[in-house]
Amino acid sequence: MSKAFTKESDGEDDDDLPDAPDALPPGQKNYITPQGLQRLQDELHQLAQVERPQVVETVSWAAGNGDRSENGDYIYGKKRLREIDRRLRFLIKRMEIAEVIHATQQANRDQVFFGASVTYANDQGDQKTVRIVGVDEARLEHGEVSWISPIARALMKAWQGDVVKLHTPGGLVEVEVLSIIYES
Repeated sequence: MSKAFTKESDGEDDDDLPDAPDALPPGQKNYITPQGLQRLQDELHQLAQVERPQVVETVSWAAGNGDRSENGDYIYGKKRLREIDRRLRFLIKRMEIAEVIHATQQANRDQVFFGASVTYANDQGDQKTVRIVGVDEARLEHGEVSWISPIARALMKAWQGDVVKLHTPGGLVEVEVLSIIYES
């Protein structure tokens, strides 16, 4: 079947793809911690100042080797450049709308808000600690959850000793807030 009749892409129009899905709910601010903003800035610097120039050099070298249609270094280099540029645009947009929240400036440290590290226990007594951070900086492997995640939304505005209800795929679970800490 001719390529004209299929919906498959040959990869040449990747620039038309969106930078990334917008994970923020409509009308919400892009809250971020100072550490999260620094990680985004570091990634931006790494991509713009280190990776992109290296890929440009490789593509330039590959372009000088002749036929570009069958030149793997050229084809994959151009694809990587599009990926880097897409990520750079995304990072720049997210940092422009970021609203940095310093957890140390939280006046009410007895209640769960953005930036808090919360230790909670479920019905079986299993304890877990999560830190509530921005959408762009959440890393579950480090115990950091987005402030729009179900657990963060359930814990928000809770006090130590409160029992909150969490909707999970397995059903409704009650968790008890054991401690609230705002780290500097």
